[in-house]
Amino acid sequence: MSQDTKQKIIEISIPLLRSKGYANFSYSDLEKVIQIRKASIHYHFPSKEDLGREIIEQSIQQTQAHLQQIEDLHDDVIARLKTFAEVFIQSQQEQLLPLCGALAAQMSVLPETLQALTRQYFQLQLRWLEKILLTGMQQQHIASGNAAHQARLFFSFLEGISLVTWATSDLEYAAHIKQGVDDLCRSFQA
Repeated sequence: MSQDTKQKIIEISIPLLRSKGYANFSYSDLEKVIQIRKASIHYHFPSKEDLGREIIEQSIQQTQAHLQQIEDLHDDVIARLKTFAEVFIQSQQEQLLPLCGALAAQMSVLPETLQALTRQYFQLQLRWLEKILLTGMQQQHIASGNAAHQARLFFSFLEGISLVTWATSDLEYAAHIKQGVDDLCRSFQA
């Protein structure tokens, strides 16, 4: 079995996880989509927890790289915040929940290892947002305040609007993400 097959299983699993939730997708779903036998899936991922762990760990690594890329591309704090929000806008356009939101919605049924990784994934993004906001405060582009609180507010808005859009199937909300991000950024500015 090749590494390509393993990565293909992961890539096919992510939208299933983001649309059905961890508890509601199975290796049978993967078997149908990938058109390989369950035994082949089990070869790479003996359990669904193993697959979930790999998905979250890869997502954490990709998010870390993306956050660094945002910092490298944009000196302006507001541009960094708006670029961060683009991931949520793209999720809405794809009609998928953000991975963190999909995992958090089923936190009570996730195995403990996946719960811990989900918390780590949230904390990564919250710490980064707080760091960006603190930088903005130091540069006097962001009004003095509680950066941790502002980071949670910003992140909660993005996760929340994603869930509302998902639950209502109202893609109009997706069009309002940019406006909401603009409004929040304006409220943060010095």
